[in-house]
Amino acid sequence: MKRHMVAALAVAAVAFVAAPATTSAANPLRGAKEAITGKTQTDAAFIKEAAQGGMAEVELGRLGVERAESPDVKQFAQRMVEDHSKANDELKPIASKEGVTIPKTLDPKHKATKDKLAKLSGHDFDRAYMREMTSDHNHDVSAFQKQLAKTRDPELKSWIEKTLTTVKEHQQLAQETASKVGATMTGRVTGTVQRMTHRGRSNQGDASR
Repeated sequence: MKRHMVAALAVAAVAFVAAPATTSAANPLRGAKEAITGKTQTDAAFIKEAAQGGMAEVELGRLGVERAESPDVKQFAQRMVEDHSKANDELKPIASKEGVTIPKTLDPKHKATKDKLAKLSGHDFDRAYMREMTSDHNHDVSAFQKQLAKTRDPELKSWIEKTLTTVKEHQQLAQETASKVGATMTGRVTGTVQRMTHRGRSNQGDASR
């Protein structure tokens, strides 16, 4: 009886030790597979974010073509539609290869931005839209540069390099166009100061009476 118990315990001990060894042995294989395919855990998340951002740029751009007052803003918006539509189309086969589903609708954050802008028109729209575009492209340049350094997928890397060049052009153009329509922080502060000064003068005039 003791012999059978000892034998059973020995088998159980061997199985217990062997199980973690098998699990840990699988990790290097997954690592080797990633090294061969060039995939990283951040690629899928980046593709989704880039696709979502690109779709938002297109939809907001169409809104800009319709509602902008400034010819410069309209021209900028039209370029957003054209350039980001092209970039989105070029990203689709890469996403498919990675097994990533491209979003078909705006996420809550971008939808809220679109709804907010849709309520504006004329110069108010121009300034709000260009502030949004300046902020968006500053974020995009940073995100693309970070992912470019991380990814090991050659096709995704090539897409990022190509698109980053375009996004940097958009960033520069957004800043220039924003300045033309007074959509910079400096412009906002100056406007506030002017309004406060005007109110102060009005109050002084009332007091003198």
